[in-house]
Amino acid sequence: MYFLSGWPKRLLWPLGSPAEAPFHVQSDPQRTFFAVLAPARLSIWYSRPSVLIVTYKEPAKSSSQFGSYKEAEWRPDSTMIAVSTANGYILFFHITSTRGDKYLYEPVYPKGSPQMKGTPHFKEEQCAPALDLEMRKILDLQAPIMSLQSVLEDLLVATSDGLLHLIHWEGMTNGRKAINLCTVPFSVDLQSSRAGSFLGFADVHIRDMEYCATLDGFAVVFNDGKVGFITPVSSRFTAEQLHGVWPQDVVDGTCVAVNNKYRLMAFGCASGSVQVYTIDNTTGAMLLSHKLELTAKQYPDIWNKTGAVKLVRWSPDNSVVIVTWEYGGLSLWSVFGAQLICTLGGDFAYRSDGTKKDPLKINSMSWGAEGYHLWVISGFGSQNTEIESDPKSVVKQPGILLFQFIKSVLTVNPCMSNQEQVLLQGEDRLYLNCGEASQTQNPRSSSARREHKPSREKSPFADGGLESQGLSTLLGHRHWHVVQISSIYLESNWPIRFSAIDKLGQNIAVVGKFGFAHYSLLTKKWKLFGNITQEQNMIVTGGLAWWNDFIVLACYNISDHQEELRVYLRTSNLDNAFAHVTKAPAETLLLSVFRDMVIVFRADCSICLYGIERKSDGPNTTASIQVLQEVSMSRYIPHPFLVVSVTLTSVSTENGITLKMPQQARDAESIMLNLAGQLIMMQRDRSGPQIREKDSHPNQRKLLPFCPPVVLAQSVENVWTTCRANKQKRHLLEALWLSCGGAGMKVWLPLFPRDHRKPHSFLSQRIMLPFHINIYPLAVLFEDALVLGAVNDTLLYDSLYTRNSAREQLEVLFPFCVVERTSQIYLHHILRQLLVRNLGEQALLLAQSCTALPYFPHVLELMLHEVLEEEATSREPIPDPLLPTVAKFITEFPLFLQTVVHCARKTEYALWNYLFAAVGNPKDLFEECLMAQDLDTAASYLIILQNMEVPAVSRQHATLLFNTALEQGKWDLCRHMIRFLKAIGSGESETPPPTPTAQEPSSSGGFEFFRNRSISLSQSADTVPAGKFSLQKTLSMPSGPSGKRWSKDSDCAENMYIDMMLWRHARRLLEEVRLKDLGCFAAQLGFELISWLCKERTRAARVDNFVIALKRLHKDFLWPLPIIPASSLSSPFKNGKYRTVGEQLLKSQSADPFLNLEIDSGVSNVQRSQSWFGNIGPTHHEIDTASSHGPQMQDAFLSPLSNKGDECSIGSATDLTESSSMVDGDWTMVDENFSTLSLTQSELEHISMELASKGPHKSQVQLRYLLHIFMEAGCLDWCIVIGLILRESSIINQILVIIQSSEVDGEMLQNIKTGLHAVDRWASTDCPGYKPFLNIIKPQLQKLSEITEEQVQLEAFQPITAGKTPEQTSPRAEESRGSSGHGSIPQGEVGGSSMVSRKEEDTTQAEEEEPFQDGTYDCCVS
Repeated sequence: MYFLSGWPKRLLWPLGSPAEAPFHVQSDPQRTFFAVLAPARLSIWYSRPSVLIVTYKEPAKSSSQFGSYKEAEWRPDSTMIAVSTANGYILFFHITSTRGDKYLYEPVYPKGSPQMKGTPHFKEEQCAPALDLEMRKILDLQAPIMSLQSVLEDLLVATSDGLLHLIHWEGMTNGRKAINLCTVPFSVDLQSSRAGSFLGFADVHIRDMEYCATLDGFAVVFNDGKVGFITPVSSRFTAEQLHGVWPQDVVDGTCVAVNNKYRLMAFGCASGSVQVYTIDNTTGAMLLSHKLELTAKQYPDIWNKTGAVKLVRWSPDNSVVIVTWEYGGLSLWSVFGAQLICTLGGDFAYRSDGTKKDPLKINSMSWGAEGYHLWVISGFGSQNTEIESDPKSVVKQPGILLFQFIKSVLTVNPCMSNQEQVLLQGEDRLYLNCGEASQTQNPRSSSARREHKPSREKSPFADGGLESQGLSTLLGHRHWHVVQISSIYLESNWPIRFSAIDKLGQNIAVVGKFGFAHYSLLTKKWKLFGNITQEQNMIVTGGLAWWNDFIVLACYNISDHQEELRVYLRTSNLDNAFAHVTKAPAETLLLSVFRDMVIVFRADCSICLYGIERKSDGPNTTASIQVLQEVSMSRYIPHPFLVVSVTLTSVSTENGITLKMPQQARDAESIMLNLAGQLIMMQRDRSGPQIREKDSHPNQRKLLPFCPPVVLAQSVENVWTTCRANKQKRHLLEALWLSCGGAGMKVWLPLFPRDHRKPHSFLSQRIMLPFHINIYPLAVLFEDALVLGAVNDTLLYDSLYTRNSAREQLEVLFPFCVVERTSQIYLHHILRQLLVRNLGEQALLLAQSCTALPYFPHVLELMLHEVLEEEATSREPIPDPLLPTVAKFITEFPLFLQTVVHCARKTEYALWNYLFAAVGNPKDLFEECLMAQDLDTAASYLIILQNMEVPAVSRQHATLLFNTALEQGKWDLCRHMIRFLKAIGSGESETPPPTPTAQEPSSSGGFEFFRNRSISLSQSADTVPAGKFSLQKTLSMPSGPSGKRWSKDSDCAENMYIDMMLWRHARRLLEEVRLKDLGCFAAQLGFELISWLCKERTRAARVDNFVIALKRLHKDFLWPLPIIPASSLSSPFKNGKYRTVGEQLLKSQSADPFLNLEIDSGVSNVQRSQSWFGNIGPTHHEIDTASSHGPQMQDAFLSPLSNKGDECSIGSATDLTESSSMVDGDWTMVDENFSTLSLTQSELEHISMELASKGPHKSQVQLRYLLHIFMEAGCLDWCIVIGLILRESSIINQILVIIQSSEVDGEMLQNIKTGLHAVDRWASTDCPGYKPFLNIIKPQLQKLSEITEEQVQLEAFQPITAGKTPEQTSPRAEESRGSSGHGSIPQGEVGGSSMVSRKEEDTTQAEEEEPFQDGTYDCCVS
């Protein structure tokens, strides 16, 4: 409702001795002037600008006679002030404007500026007037005066001798006797049967009192702490005619304040609480409405140490109350007790270094105009002793503080409650929660998290067709859209009284003292009246509202003395010539728009409905208004001022289903009237004969009368309904939302029978559900099940002022206040309330309509969590627990498994048994997750199992999950599982097992502990530095059996167990010829592929069927099978020319950095690792499409990038070349490199055919990497297969060199030989495209068969070591091939161990990249 803004301002009091410090401030009825009292001074201040106008100083002689000043009271017309003094005198001061046309302060404008030219009211509005104070009359009441109160034309004075004096403002008693309180009868209520008892003791007097106009009586506090309400029984004010009522339980009252709009009396008590009473309409007894008190939960240090309540003040619009205590501090509460601000906690009470501040002590306070300011006289003045020592200190100098407030538009213009925007109005600016980019296509699609979200850059607003703004627009982020109100309008029309925003949040209108102005958020421009006399001639009375492009308002026409209803078009100039004006019989107090109807509440207690329609006559578009129906409410409403809001709604006690005509469900069914906090509903009376719609023209049709009113709810502050309809979300859109202050919110929810069955007559068709939320609601998003609000946040700046002299600056004493947007989900509260009432079917219907909401999973989780916390921690046994019902309810949704596990992970271990007793055994739930292939959720259940079951059970389940994750390629999860299995292994001896949750990020999270691994597994443990040793012990990946262990012996079994599973998986992948998956597996999990392949060379790593392997690789790597061109008869192969061109071209352009490595350049590792990881992200799909669109797009190698050699990382190269086509630039490269070669058309064709039969660049890089791995491990049969698919004879040559120079297993040679023969046969029959390449390598094949036959002795293959010849170990062997054949590299450059270490570094680097996405490779082969 109200929010503090910025720092308070300080108004300096003219310097004088501390004895002359001000102690009391009182505003006049219009809140334009403020009377400030010091012991012997009366000063008048002006509100805008806040300046001192005049001071009256009591001469010393008379001052000693009267005593010091005590209290001031204004006459209703602001022409006189009565001041009471300590010795029982009342001084009457007249305020006169002395200097005619002279002003004390005037604005100065440059010559010729428009403000100078004859603005009416110009002087009164903008200049502080010069006034004189003159004491006219002195009245001696001969007893100390306790309280002064202005009542209509009289002044009511209570004195300490127990008398009430009624004095005329001219200072005369008019011969009326003072009333003795002892003669006023008091009783518990006003019913005549009980005669009142008198206040039978002599020394009773009134300590504080306030007049309540709408109750016609006084709320009083007696000196003994009793409180009561005195009312005249008839119009005459004499002792015989007065009667008092009192509540029996208040005995410590200190002060009182009255709210006229809600008929509430707030009594401050010595205990520190405020008790708010209302009067029962029937009996006249005082009923406790609610209490305002600090709770121990929110303010544990201070809640019971505040002392007595010192002052209570209601705001000018009666929507909030401010309270201060003897101890100090301020607190702000809404009408029915929702706490908005309290300065006894947080940054108000503590400095940034944690030390406690002294609270601000308040002697007196008064609200300024429209509640934008609170004038406070603080209490440093009298108590502080330091004043004498430091007279120059600014702070110690007594003064007046002005606290600045921003308030919700609902406080003054309640018709805004049928909209979804939050609009706050400040003194000179407006705060909106819209105005950011909104999703124009689907306003409901965006996610609604509370965090800051980058707004999408689209058109700044939704298109006009949308009736509801996008969720992201209304939630968006935490910043407000601030609109500065036009200064020209403000200058002559301050303060702003009303504001309104249209449905789409694109236009705002504001109303000041006179006229109005409007602003477009699209054009960022204000529109003001062109003719200023028209603006100054109208006073808007009942608020204003938008209807499409029109502004509808009720105003008083000053020159015609006529109440009017006017409609202005936004797009035309602001001028009465373009307005549609309808005369009204009485003053309009409230106005609201529903669809095409305007509902108006008038001062004669009548409600009038108008129809509004657009008219285009000629060039001007106008809207015309005509009366549809009038309803008199005077029987039900005691005082028109008590009506807080009036709205038309389509809500009725009947559902649309049961109405005789379904279309009526969307009509204006009922009037909702908030009468002093009581929500009253008047429905249309459908009991009589119904008018058939088609018979009568809609404009002439007579509207149905309304039934007598029904009370729906008490203590209502705001009401929200919507006129939109949505078949899917009928529950939410046809509901009525109420905000009830401290009691939280209520929703009046429709209940629908299922499948349109006839509802039971005994079942109610609506139900009122209460629920609590943590924010003060300012708007309801109906479809999105969200409440929007605002909350005060504070920022401390005291660290900027470190010098002692600055310790007392305002910026140090007070934090800077800002208003934050906030929102809250309420759906789980409603579902829970329905389940409590056994309305599960309705809860299900409601929940199913909301499953599309982005935070729906969170809703279910919140509901489960709250019920679990309440029931599991309850001290008494719960007779009818709700948890089983909630659990059963959640099983209806597919998110059941995630909801349960997330809830469990967020609650403490002690509550788990209670939870799983209701939802089911975690083992069963784990298995359900595996069956549903939801591995991440299963992983979460594993942690629960680990805490609740013995280690053997959790290991068994972990193994199950690990194998499934390996199978599906969920590498992130695999790494989790390896660590998890190790953690279980190392903690087996302990019970209960240690929980790994501390280091367990969410299943989808990254693995920070892999990020810094840089030690290769083949290094010996002795060389590892001590620091890294301890890190690696817990975090290392499973090393192969050949590597030395870093872990303790007890871990060996566990590591062995994990290794066995990894080996088993690798073996399966090889047996199924899934080389691509094997590569991912090794790179992702740091699996020691080379050492394992060495072991498995004759077993799993053998190629059993070359043809199947070749086909499978073609498919896996999206590698097209070679084809023979049509012109193959005249093929240049015959003269061997093509071979050189093709090979040279491929050699220089193929970007195969894995076989291009320079040992001492670290770049190569990165390049290698990116081979597996480069293909995550959108580019991968480009390859897929490229490869499936046929050969002409596969020219990924003709990229100038590869000229840079090793400095260029593969990632960037592939990104640039993946989808490149054969453009001129690429060919230019070729021309530069081969300028000596002249290529004929047919040769070019051949080269392009050759290139077209290559697969995607990434696949090539990956194949070369695998080739390198197999070469290292000595799996020569696989090398041959890869050589075949790459169709590079040099690879075959290299393998032959290795075979010749080392002892190779004869069985392997035999296998290679038979395999190649099989390929040859297959190529002849099925794939002639391979024949040319097989012909090229014929000589090598012959050599191979010779070697096989020569070989007699079989020897086991030894692992590669550093002593080998360069040809075997050098990764550059292939790169260095040239026209001369296979060159060699100096031995010093290469070493076997560095070979392995690079490989290991490669895998670790690989782990540093983005995780391999599962499913990245689901592509079709062309």
